[in-house]
Amino acid sequence: QVQLVESGGGLVQAGGSLRLSCAASGRTFSNHAMGWFRQAPGKEREFVATISWSGRSTDYTDSVKGRFTISRDNAKNTVYLQMNSLKPEDTAVYYCAARDSAWGDSRLKEYNYWGQGTQVTVSA
Repeated sequence: QVQLVESGGGLVQAGGSLRLSCAASGRTFSNHAMGWFRQAPGKEREFVATISWSGRSTDYTDSVKGRFTISRDNAKNTVYLQMNSLKPEDTAVYYCAARDSAWGDSRLKEYNYWGQGTQVTVSA
């Protein structure tokens, strides 16, 4: 089992920045690819970013490319999502997820462990 706890969400004005963190415990963190997903009110949960076990391979949904950066620190068992140039449409609950594979993936069903989420609200 892997336990995931997100932090760093909050209220920010459009154009601002936030950094989300996800602390993992349980099984060896570096064995798992990690992902960030988000769910806006009334919408399905969607892929945001993913990172491989080493951190050398990343992928993003098109709407956040150039604005968001996913990274990880295996020594600290933590994955991050740096979000810059935030827009009101980025408002959502953001979830951290881990999968039992070294390689990232954009599909929700490929992830085995989920955090409880952290709210990000971007005001216009």
